[in-house]
Amino acid sequence: MKVAAIGKLIGVVAAMGIATVAHAHGDVTPQVVDTHELKQLGADWLGVNPYRDNKKAIQIGSSAFNQNCARCHGLEAVSGGIAPDLRKLDLDPDTDVYFRDSVRRGKIRNGVTYMPPFEGVLNQEAIWAIKSYLESRRSSLQ
Repeated sequence: MKVAAIGKLIGVVAAMGIATVAHAHGDVTPQVVDTHELKQLGADWLGVNPYRDNKKAIQIGSSAFNQNCARCHGLEAVSGGIAPDLRKLDLDPDTDVYFRDSVRRGKIRNGVTYMPPFEGVLNQEAIWAIKSYLESRRSSLQ
């Protein structure tokens, strides 16, 4: 009987830990990113990253990523396994739209927030700068 009670207690504690990890993704306090040094893109969201290989965008994207995304996706975009390793995003232009929309709207499945939406906090310039930074990190996979 004691073994069964201990097993139940372990199960409850494990479930609480898993729930805490899942909800922690939604507890990130987004940080505003200063993008005044980048070409301003206007109100209409672009479908292709306009800053690809732009050194200033990569620099701004590095700071923005490490302030807003590293908690789950890992410092310098090296994932610790909690969230996907974003260095592995394809360079295909279709990936740009997927990335843009994922950051803007977040990732919510079955009512659980896995990634908070950043629309209204990160502007278009910041999102594309982060994408440029992630593309620059692809070489660190080898």
